[in-house]
Amino acid sequence: MKNMAQILMFVYASMIMFLSLFLIVTSGARIPCLTDDDCPIADLPIVMKCIDNFCRFDLVVLDWCLGRTN
Repeated sequence: MKNMAQILMFVYASMIMFLSLFLIVTSGARIPCLTDDDCPIADLPIVMKCIDNFCRFDLVVLDWCLGRTN
């Protein structure tokens, strides 16, 4: 019986941890900003832009990706 109780406690603790992580990730950590400079730096082709006073990911499509030349 003691072993079964330990297993149940482990299962409940695991469920609480995973559910809390899931809720944090799905809520989306919103970073407030006033300009694009307030947002964290991301690697191309993704950039962070200030949209509606919150930092959001934006995808940059480069000309060479589209096959355009000057």
